[in-house]
Amino acid sequence: MDQSLFTYDIIAEDPKTHARAGVLHTPHGDIETPIFMPVGTRATVKGVPWETVKDLGAQIVLSNTYHLAMRPGADLIDEMGGLHSFMNWHGPILTDSGGFQIFSHSDAVKLSDKGVRFIATDYDGSHVFWSPEDNMAIAQKLGSDICMQLDQCIGYPAERRDVQRAMDLSSRWAERCYKAHTRPDQALFGIVQGGMHLDLRIKSLERLEEMGSFPGYGIGGYSVGEDHETMFESLEPLAAEYMPKGKPRYLMGVGNPTTLVRGVACGIDMFDCVLPTRTGRMGTAFSSEGRLNFRNARFAHDGGPVDPQCTCPVCTGGYTRAHIRHMVTVKEMLGGILLSMHNIYYLLDLMRRARQAIIDGTYSEFVNDWMASPAAKDY
Repeated sequence: MDQSLFTYDIIAEDPKTHARAGVLHTPHGDIETPIFMPVGTRATVKGVPWETVKDLGAQIVLSNTYHLAMRPGADLIDEMGGLHSFMNWHGPILTDSGGFQIFSHSDAVKLSDKGVRFIATDYDGSHVFWSPEDNMAIAQKLGSDICMQLDQCIGYPAERRDVQRAMDLSSRWAERCYKAHTRPDQALFGIVQGGMHLDLRIKSLERLEEMGSFPGYGIGGYSVGEDHETMFESLEPLAAEYMPKGKPRYLMGVGNPTTLVRGVACGIDMFDCVLPTRTGRMGTAFSSEGRLNFRNARFAHDGGPVDPQCTCPVCTGGYTRAHIRHMVTVKEMLGGILLSMHNIYYLLDLMRRARQAIIDGTYSEFVNDWMASPAAKDY
């Protein structure tokens, strides 16, 4: 990796929390943090054109290595000029390792130091083997700006010995990914594992730091069945006290608004989650009133916008709650698309406002105001 292509500048730190505002430089553009990354799992945010995603304020998007490797295949994407060209998004892209998706196959997975063997039951049922080196070869063909190491993500609850075993394996795989990754215009992030055990998380981080100069770190293995308070018991000290200060910190797979607000206070810089689009397609929306379920009959005669405090194109474009509810109940796909657009904007705007509060030195007040508001009832 060309270190000069991937640098992270911290421009402000909140005096009362661990929140910081920064700029992550990549070959396809700068990213102002803290930031939420909309998820385009299969090289598209479901139902939302890329020009719209950009207009909503997205600076970086995420795609999934497992799904893209299964279909259409990394070789085809490479042939088409890489992921930026293939999906027609020319800003920064992060690709995850696909490890979470692999291990969701459960009984169809066999692990060893060499790698992971699994059955692609959600595709053609083929038997597939991935080593860390295979995973890096796929990531480099995809050509994202940031890729993630192959890791083992274990669910919650789990016995400590199983969590430690997964952390140890992830550490060994991280070293092999680090050695195998050679693409200069792509950054490889290590992933801190260790479940809810702070000591295991610290050990995982120390091992990654000893391997070499990862330009940033993912924090994996959260939002895997535990409640949010359990997550923050180890996440807060990990991010605030142990993570390297000069590198971006990416909390993987977490996306409800309140967790983002609290995560930023801990010192997290980057977030991603399918939640805003998945829940949008299910008929629900984030709002200043908390989460809204548009299957609820109370919206049937409501002529107001989704959220009167929101300035997204849906809320300012004349779409009423009554119309949204009608589309949701009759399964008109535009309803889910509009709610997906609103939810994406809502999280992006929340991070914009959080960033400004950090710059102003008022993030502690921002958090307190948020937690006292109806918007915090979002899950």
